[in-house]
Amino acid sequence: MLNGTELGGGSIRIHQPEVQQRVFTLLGMSETDAHAQFGFLLEALSFGAPPHGGIALGFDRLVMLLAGAESIRDVIAFPKTQRAACLMTEAPSPVDPAQLRELGLRVVS
Repeated sequence: MLNGTELGGGSIRIHQPEVQQRVFTLLGMSETDAHAQFGFLLEALSFGAPPHGGIALGFDRLVMLLAGAESIRDVIAFPKTQRAACLMTEAPSPVDPAQLRELGLRVVS
């Protein structure tokens, strides 16, 4: 903490596919939907990812404070690629129509 702003934090990440699948189930996702949207993660975890935990310092938060920026978004390098895509997760990806209805959104082209 620095003047009331969190500069770092930590936790133990989910490293077991069964635990991750249970989280998806608790969120109301079917196993099919979970694999369609997060199959890359479940597959990676199935190879025996080691527990990962610790503390990470938020250099970007410190830069935000030093720069006098109101939002961390003002100092984070974005987008991840020139096309605003994430190569690892294949984001952005199609959005389920039910999610759009729930949020009161519609896609226009």
